Amino acid sequence: MRVVFAGTPEFAATALARLLNAGFSVPLVLTQPDRPAGRGMKQQASKVKQLAQVQGIAVAQPRSLRLDGKYPDEAATARQALLDARPDVMIVAAYGLILPQWVLDLPRLGCLNIHASLLPRWRGAAPIHRAIEAGDAETGITIMQMDAGLDTGDMLLVERLAIQPEDTTAALHDRLAALGGRLIVEALEIAACGALTATPQPAEGVTYAHKIEKAEAQIAWSQPAAQIERRLRAFDPFPGGLATLGEEAIKVWRGEVCPGAGEPGTVLSVDERGPVVACGEQALRLSELQRAGGKRLPAQAFLQARPIAAGERFA
Repeated sequence: MRVVFAGTPEFAATALARLLNAGFSVPLVLTQPDRPAGRGMKQQASKVKQLAQVQGIAVAQPRSLRLDGKYPDEAATARQALLDARPDVMIVAAYGLILPQWVLDLPRLGCLNIHASLLPRWRGAAPIHRAIEAGDAETGITIMQMDAGLDTGDMLLVERLAIQPEDTTAALHDRLAALGGRLIVEALEIAACGALTATPQPAEGVTYAHKIEKAEAQIAWSQPAAQIERRLRAFDPFPGGLATLGEEAIKVWRGEVCPGAGEPGTVLSVDERGPVVACGEQALRLSELQRAGGKRLPAQAFLQARPIAAGERFA
């Protein structure tokens, strides 16, 4: 079976590695163009491109696949590369580009997506973050037959995964990436035997996981402490939680719900475990913090460099 792979970040690279280890032929990889990243803002290749280059796989990086779109020459070049690759199937994982109909129709078995949620819950760009933020008890991987809609295609394989109380997006991401890699290999092995069956998504329970915006980092202390705590875990590693104390912006990475009441944002008490801040309901002990330009620190180490006193108030 000839597999074209389309993906960009670490989540996708994990699946590509699993496909290669399983012995599938991958003649072509599609991924996002190199972009500036890191402190020096140097051009960096995606994790998928880096793996493809190590494996000697051809890479295409069009900014669009729409032949009638903004970059028709790039789309046409990518189309020829896809035709030359003669794929039986395309596997898509966090690629970042919309696939036009001509792409969906090109492989014999169509395009299969590795989606990090239990569809139809959390269609869209940020399913891992939104599941933690919402307090979901479980998530999972859905292998989906792609169609023209946004994560609306038929389900081929589904496996559930419990969300642990301490899970951050980073931790849950890694477990889901490993699960996605295993499940897509299983799906292709079943497809090779002609036994892969499709199930339409339920019409009920549809939710959308909108893209995470940097502005969402701002902590609203009027919210319940439990909701703020979930958001901190959901926004780790990006964009974190942001609070202002006096004139200083402080990143908050981890919190613990605890008893307490007062004007939201007010520091109720401080000890080596961290400052306790009043919220709309209960209070939140801030256990991991970061100053601008500094490192993430446990509360005790942070307070040695930047003391916080009871009665101060976070804006």
